[in-house]
Amino acid sequence: MKLRKLLLSGLMMAGAVTASAQAPEAKTVYDFNPHWYIQLQGGVQYTLGEIKFKDLWGPNVQGAIGYQFNPNFGLRLSVNGWQSRAGADFGSEFTPMENYYQWKWYYVAPALDFRVSLSNLLFGYNPKRVVDVGAFIGGGVNIAWANDKNKGGHALYEMNRIHSALNQVGGLGGYQIQDGANYMEYYWDGTKVRAVGRAGITVDFNITDNIALGLEANANMLCDHYNSKKAGNPDWYFNALAGIKINLGKTYTERVITPPAPQVVEKVIEKVVEKPAPAPAPKQVAAEGPMRRDVFFTINKSLISKSEASKVREIADYLNAHPNASVEVTGYADAGTGNKTINDRLAKRRAAAVVKSLVNDYGIASSRIKSDSKGDRVQPFAENDKNRVAICIVE
Repeated sequence: MKLRKLLLSGLMMAGAVTASAQAPEAKTVYDFNPHWYIQLQGGVQYTLGEIKFKDLWGPNVQGAIGYQFNPNFGLRLSVNGWQSRAGADFGSEFTPMENYYQWKWYYVAPALDFRVSLSNLLFGYNPKRVVDVGAFIGGGVNIAWANDKNKGGHALYEMNRIHSALNQVGGLGGYQIQDGANYMEYYWDGTKVRAVGRAGITVDFNITDNIALGLEANANMLCDHYNSKKAGNPDWYFNALAGIKINLGKTYTERVITPPAPQVVEKVIEKVVEKPAPAPAPKQVAAEGPMRRDVFFTINKSLISKSEASKVREIADYLNAHPNASVEVTGYADAGTGNKTINDRLAKRRAAAVVKSLVNDYGIASSRIKSDSKGDRVQPFAENDKNRVAICIVE
């Protein structure tokens, strides 16, 4: 008999250790919140051309406002602009005049971009990720002006063209103007508006939940007339930018899920004693009487403070432990401030704040919640300030 008791005790201890070792850990879950953001960036632009590489760089800035619909996709309205550059190399060693000519002009280009977060799309949503890589594609218009500095290049082209024609007629065999991209047949002045298509990549380094430092590289394609030269193919400019991104509002909600612990010890005991397991009785939780929690608010507010949030959690814990229970949430406002219209609205918001927290933060079914508000028509407390409250009764 003693040996049997020792064996039983040993198996119970082993079962307890096993249950403790296999107990699942709590899991933190991040729920994405749609939000707006703004961006400010500065950098340089390279306008594709045929002259020296160093002569085609110019300053560039960009501002944007965007909306992130979900962890993967968003839209952005950006305004990019400042300066583009181009140049031409006319003639040859026989040219009696300067044959290397360059100019610049100004532009602004609003565009709508469709953005994809490659990091979230490939590896899942994680707001704590430090580096977020994205891509975008979009289009808009390019509004350009101040190309009058190019008049000298256009005049030089016309002189070279006439000189070349005279040489051909006279058979002098002089220099020939370079053809192809150096032709200035598309010279323009005034203000021009042209369609532009663009695509690019972004890399954001998240400093806080709301602030990120980012890098961006984009390519922009326009018609052949943009740089005044006839090339027979689209014109391009490329931007390299760095700047700051500011998220507006709370971008995610954090919650912790704790799985129930496994019941291992009971099964071990049942096997050793060799008694048939009784049929599991249906889970019926006896009523323990009504439970009441008063969630208080500050004057003219309907936001649940951290100190009062614990009361909402207690209500949720009770409802989870009692599947047949339901809760009635009634909002109030104090009669000492405001007017009836304001207080009616404020009381409804206070009740709605508690309901929203129960549903969104703790997963309580809305069918188990009844909501009402009394404005300032009913004052449940003698002390005026205590009537800024949502009274929750669970039955």
